[in-house]
Amino acid sequence: MTIADRKNAHVELAADQQRRADAVNEFDDVGFVHHALAGIDCIDVSLSVSVAGMDSPAPFFINAMTGGSEHTGQINRALAIAARATGIPIASGSMSAYLKDASVADSFRVLRLENPDGIVMANINANATLEQARRAVDLVSANILQIHVNAVQEVVMPEGDRHFAHWPGHIEHIASNLDVPVMVKEVGFGLSRQTISRLRDCGVAAADVGGRGGTNFARIENERRPGSLTDYSFIRHWGQSTAACLLDATGVSGIDITATGGIRSPLDIARALALGATACGVAGRFLRVLLDEDVDGLITTINGWTVQLGQIMAVLGAPTPAALTHSDLVITGGLAQFCQARGIATDTYAQRTQKGRSAP
Repeated sequence: MTIADRKNAHVELAADQQRRADAVNEFDDVGFVHHALAGIDCIDVSLSVSVAGMDSPAPFFINAMTGGSEHTGQINRALAIAARATGIPIASGSMSAYLKDASVADSFRVLRLENPDGIVMANINANATLEQARRAVDLVSANILQIHVNAVQEVVMPEGDRHFAHWPGHIEHIASNLDVPVMVKEVGFGLSRQTISRLRDCGVAAADVGGRGGTNFARIENERRPGSLTDYSFIRHWGQSTAACLLDATGVSGIDITATGGIRSPLDIARALALGATACGVAGRFLRVLLDEDVDGLITTINGWTVQLGQIMAVLGAPTPAALTHSDLVITGGLAQFCQARGIATDTYAQRTQKGRSAP
């Protein structure tokens, strides 16, 4: 199978997962305590945030999806048009295909051509060299470089990598020598507090926890495996959920933390922000809207999410995304069990307003 064929297959399998919507999602274990008189005026809510030193009008962005073929280039063009129309940042899919074959450059370059003034993130894997990182950044005039880490996906992928020990060194070298900030992201299996702390110490500006609950690349790669090869379906639920990663990262400072993996709605964004995320990345849900409708449908969805998120924040009395971290949260189910095992006191989340002013 060619790289282009693999990229096209990834898109179709990811979209199919979204349509079936059967992923385990622990955001449903996070509930806001409703204080009926805590609300503020919607006009007093600001959604703007800064991620890795870059200002964004909203606390969510179009996260890495695809590129590397004519078909995926058309998808990237539509995504870039949506980013331009709504003003939110956008990340490229893995640019490994371009680093191996420059003839597919246009499938990535279109992100900047259609969105000349927006925030664009390039995306490479942790095997890439500093020179390759610079090539990826230059191709799309990127404001941020994403480096994705995906060891679980690689071992399930028939043609995947099997060497991971050098990744921390590569990441630190790139972060120390590149002219744009570096964000490291998981692809769906989560970042632990130890990993996030290590990334901070490597000079990484932002960590995207990329937790379980969204597109499942172990499942995608397993579905691509020829029938004669070993089945890996037993690890389809590997890793930590996005909500679990955010709770696990409590207390880690000196690095922006973004949340990707299972963001289905503005409510999930509010939940993630309340758990400490600076912003959220959305991929699978936006891909589904684009493929099932069109670019205008995606623009309408993004604009609708912006309005709805602002309204949720107003109800909660949060004038800014950061203010959501003062909201009272009740954590239940499997997520509460995870917290107990990791030594995270969930009762403090349910009583946060008592540490400041009493909620009406």
